[in-house]
Amino acid sequence: MLEVINARMLYGDLVAVDRLSFTIRPGDIFGLLGTNGAGKTTTFRMIMGLLEPTDGKVLYNGEKVGYHTVNEIGYMIEERSLLTKITVKELMLYFGQLKDMEPKVILERLDYWLERFNITDYKNKKIKELSKGNQQKIQFISAIINNPKLLVLDEPFSGLDPINTELFVEVIRDFQKRGAMVVFSSHQLDHVESFCEELIVLEKGKAIIEGRIDQVKKDFKKQNIKIIGDVDITVLRSIPGVYQVIENSNEIIVKIENEDVSKRVFDYVKTCEHITKYDVEQASLSEIFIAKVGQAHEKV
Repeated sequence: MLEVINARMLYGDLVAVDRLSFTIRPGDIFGLLGTNGAGKTTTFRMIMGLLEPTDGKVLYNGEKVGYHTVNEIGYMIEERSLLTKITVKELMLYFGQLKDMEPKVILERLDYWLERFNITDYKNKKIKELSKGNQQKIQFISAIINNPKLLVLDEPFSGLDPINTELFVEVIRDFQKRGAMVVFSSHQLDHVESFCEELIVLEKGKAIIEGRIDQVKKDFKKQNIKIIGDVDITVLRSIPGVYQVIENSNEIIVKIENEDVSKRVFDYVKTCEHITKYDVEQASLSEIFIAKVGQAHEKV
């Protein structure tokens, strides 16, 4: 179990992380989100034991992270940290032995992951010869080569196309099934929404959204109604509780303040003709993120 308990991190007078608390249990996938400079990377570094909190505690299975626990942790930073003048094989032997792995085991696992990511031909190529996307795969493999029980991923999907992003997601889910704890950040909120159960959104070091995603969306209350058919946009906009109507090429999206408004919209729509779609959906995580971060900025 990973516990961040009332953690606070100061850089001089700057409060990078302000009284942050959360718990991640085996098998959890946890999202740590926020705008640039919100405190995500500082939080990751505290989790990794690279930074000591000014106040509060970060505990891994009840203990502070140290050399005795580092072998159970995998960390992928947002910036590329690969040694570009050596081969993939040499790089992985280096990283693996830092985790006290035997060379034979490292190479067996490397072969498995290279095949899994469809890059078996690159084992003896220098890192600098690889494309950015394939370098991203190698950096990911370096984070998981030790089969970590805690996997920390800072923007793992950055620069990946949809096919390779899905490959990464499948691997992360595999680690979840093994009981690993996964904590990650991503600006691609659709992926966060699709496979993350809990999250915290930071803004200026403070948690402005936290909890299970389903509860976060329920608490937000605002909803979207998607309609295809012959409706009058002016009438929709005049309905109390409707705060925006968007006309897309293939459908109309009606944004409402809460679920009670959906009945008023439906009462109108059922009087219209040729209605082929009427779906009521909770607001997306992206909408909630934008709304909450905007509110946080307004309070400053």
